[in-house]
Parts: sequence; C-alpha cells; structure tokens
Amino acid sequence: MIEPGTRTLPQLADIRAAAARIADLAWPTPMLSSPWLSEVTGAEVWLKLETMQATGSFKVRGAVNALARLRVLRPDVTDVVTASAGNHGQALAYAARALGLRARVYLPAAAPLAKHDGLVRLGAEAISTSSYEAAEGEAHHDAATTGTPYVSPYDDADVVAGAGTVALEMIDRIPALDAFFVPLGGGGLLAGTALAVRALTTGVLLVGCEAAASPAFTSALAAGRPVTVDVKPTIADGLAGNMEPDTITFAAVRDGVDRVDSIDEPAIVGAMRDLIRHERLIVEGASAVAIASLLRAGRSLAGRRVGIILSGRNVDAGVIERVLRA
Repeated sequence: MIEPGTRTLPQLADIRAAAARIADLAWPTPMLSSPWLSEVTGAEVWLKLETMQATGSFKVRGAVNALARLRVLRPDVTDVVTASAGNHGQALAYAARALGLRARVYLPAAAPLAKHDGLVRLGAEAISTSSYEAAEGEAHHDAATTGTPYVSPYDDADVVAGAGTVALEMIDRIPALDAFFVPLGGGGLLAGTALAVRALTTGVLLVGCEAAASPAFTSALAAGRPVTVDVKPTIADGLAGNMEPDTITFAAVRDGVDRVDSIDEPAIVGAMRDLIRHERLIVEGASAVAIASLLRAGRSLAGRRVGIILSGRNVDAGVIERVLRA
C-alpha cells in the first residue's frame, strides 16, 4: 500500500487496489475493434474508449482513487485544490462531489469551454490563469497558504495507480496485445500503463505519444531529467504544459517505455478528422496523438495486436467543425 505523502511509484498491488476502490464511481470502458486502422496498418487494432468514462476522460480513475484514500487517511479534510488543463479538474470535481468534498481548480484561460463548464456544473470553483504553468504555481501557493491538499493531475502515486487501471482492463479484455499507444502529457496515464504492462506481460511495445508543440518528455528524456520547454499552442490542449521538475512519472516513463513519438499539429488534426469519418468517434487532440502515432508507424506492426487508449472526448463544437473542414 502506498504511504501518504511519499514520492514512491505505485506497484501492481496498488493498481489492483485502485481498481476495487474506484468501482462504484468509475466504470470499465469498452474496447472497440477498428476496421479502418486495422486495414491501413495490417495490425489488429483495438481502441480503448475512455471517451465513455464518467466526465468523458480517464482522469476520473485517478481522481476518485486519490480522494477516496484521502477521505480515509484525513477525514478532517473538507476541500481539495488542483491545477488542470481541464479533464483532471472535471474528474476532481466529480470525485469531490461524490465524496462530500469541495474542489478548487486552477486552469489556463485557454482551456476549452467544454472542460471549464463541465467542472463548474459539477460544483467546483474554477480559477482562470494565464497558462498551465501559472495554474500549477497558483494552485501550489493556494495549497501551501491554506493547508488544502493538492491533488496533482499526474505527480501523485494514487492518481498514477488509478490511471493504471485502464491497462488492467485492456489486458483482461485482450490478453495477447503486442503494443500499446498511449497519449503523453504529464505522464500519469503512461506511467500507470507502463507499471501495469511491465508487471503483467513480456515483450510488449509501449509507445508514448506527445504533441510536438509541448515536448516536455521528449526533452526530458534527451536531458536525462525534466527540463522547462517552450510550450506552443496545440489542439492537443490536454497534453500541453511543463511537468513538475521532480515528478514521479519521469522515472516510470524513462524505464518502462520503448519510445516517445512527437506528433505535429497537422497529423493530430488529420487523426481527429479521420477517426470521425471512418469510425464515427469524436476525440480530443490529446487522444488523437496516439492514432497519429500508429498511422506514422505504417505497416511496421502488421500481423500484431495493437491497443490504443483514447483518453478523452471533451472538445468544443467549434473545434470539431474546424477539424472536419481541414
């Protein structure tokens, strides 16, 4: 069991415990075979639809796990605070309401309205800031000055353990997957996936998929440590932003992932558009990076079974219109 306040990555037992802990508030999501991607790549491609999760993204898993543990360990707590690009904020708001807590969410002013409005509807207080880095800074200051627990979107062992339950479900549904393609922002989803996959399988290809406009992990892996990068605007807003300099996710990605692909904006937009046209699935740019990464791989995985995590669906209607016109 993860000790509170430690800087320790979760183990398989923690991920299994998270799966049981979150069962009433975060549900198993379907895996859908993709005829389009299977034909294009020659692989047997399966899509993990976290787009059908509560609040429309995988983030609920980590938020529910973290707050459920916090409720037991610190029953005196009444409020929680976080920084978010949007989906974690919605997830924390959902979990907080269900568990009788109040949530404050710092998020960049450029966050999609679908995400901002979603967390407000769930009862959270939304505080806009100039950027994701500013949101993290102000949220940490809030936590330090008020004593309110800060629940990171990624740099938290309970959040990572919750995210790892996605991979548990995928392995249970399709035990013989040969490769995983996973969106990569702060690294919570990829770290949880890597920890589960490496504990339960052998010889599996694990690919992290990052927006080229926010190359936090590409740069960190090259430098051997997290570094500050210049973050440019991207349609994959859920992946945009620098990471905490001592985040626990860096080691899990460095040690457990075969490669990180950097995906440019045209490829992300094209993947969003083609997924709508061919599979009638709406996803965020943060999900589409994984589709674009597989398409870039071409037929190099022909004959193998590939799992792709579609991490979220919370995209504004105007963005969808622009994507379809691209």
